[in-house]
Amino acid sequence: MLMQKNTIPTLSIFIEPQLLEFMESNIWHKELIPAKLIVNEIPYEIGIIFRGNHTRKFSKKSYSIDFRTINERFGAREIHLNAEYCDPSLIRNKLSFEFFKRIGCIAPDCRYVLMEINGIPSGIYLQLESVDDLFLQKRQLSNGPIYYATSHQTNFSLLTTKGEPKGSLISGYLRKVGDDKDDFDLEELITKINTIPRNDFGKEIVKKLDVKKYLKWLSGVVCTQNYDAFIQNYALYRNGVTRMYEMIPWDFDATFGRDWNGKVMKHNRVPIEGFNTLTARLLDVKEFRIQYRLLLEEILETSFTISELEPRITILHKLLRPYILLDPYKKHTIEVFDNEPEFILKFIQNRNNYLRQHLNDLT
Repeated sequence: MLMQKNTIPTLSIFIEPQLLEFMESNIWHKELIPAKLIVNEIPYEIGIIFRGNHTRKFSKKSYSIDFRTINERFGAREIHLNAEYCDPSLIRNKLSFEFFKRIGCIAPDCRYVLMEINGIPSGIYLQLESVDDLFLQKRQLSNGPIYYATSHQTNFSLLTTKGEPKGSLISGYLRKVGDDKDDFDLEELITKINTIPRNDFGKEIVKKLDVKKYLKWLSGVVCTQNYDAFIQNYALYRNGVTRMYEMIPWDFDATFGRDWNGKVMKHNRVPIEGFNTLTARLLDVKEFRIQYRLLLEEILETSFTISELEPRITILHKLLRPYILLDPYKKHTIEVFDNEPEFILKFIQNRNNYLRQHLNDLT
């Protein structure tokens, strides 16, 4: 493990100056740039690229690191370093993943690190586990295809969010694990979601989708109010034993009352029913709608509460605070950082009340 109790380790990355200049001038470059990672004076040869979409335009950028083989120290072939630039608290992603695990979903592990490039501090980053075959092995899950939903076209519809026909039913999906045959199966899933007759949907969709797990994921998204998660920023995994699809949360910094640009998002921005074609069709089935209501009601009583989440928020805030002043991109916003725990707790209270008031909408 890289993290020790109440400390944040440093990852030192060294890139040849001309290659670093090339990266910074070509932020959409997709080929790995050779570099060296040093942790506790131990060097590792790596490839590095920027990651993310709109976040690449920010001064503090996120990275993907590829070890090219399994790195035993990290227990991974690949790790992601998220800048958390738009989250003034820097804890929303981690807090969300912990919340998802608490309600019975699988989610990536993550830890905080300090990062420096060619000896220059880059600040606090969230080191995220890659969702791949090793992710499945660590959780003793059967091997199966995994797709990253990388754009808003991954909305489980035949149309884009602009109402235009898609060039491909699997546009926006990046296959992380699997082969061409799995692409056909994913196309079949999306076709069925959109074409199964209403009266048959409930009994047919359970052959392709683990509905109970989807409803848990939906509950997590609706509670944390991740507007983007319905149309992108998730991983889709088909269990090798059940042959059914499951959702895995990904990129949850735009949660707990702030959007993807860090702006305030009102607690009632996302309705209790959520949205996207798959969610709408599932909740059109009375049996599934009742399951969702009961599940959400229990979560609002037990897991998505101030008493449950406040201790963890306090711990994460105290862990990060000494390092904020070491972050060249965050040290000038220390007052905002200090106000974020109260902001998040207020959102939890307001969101909890809002969802309770709308439980009857699911009858």
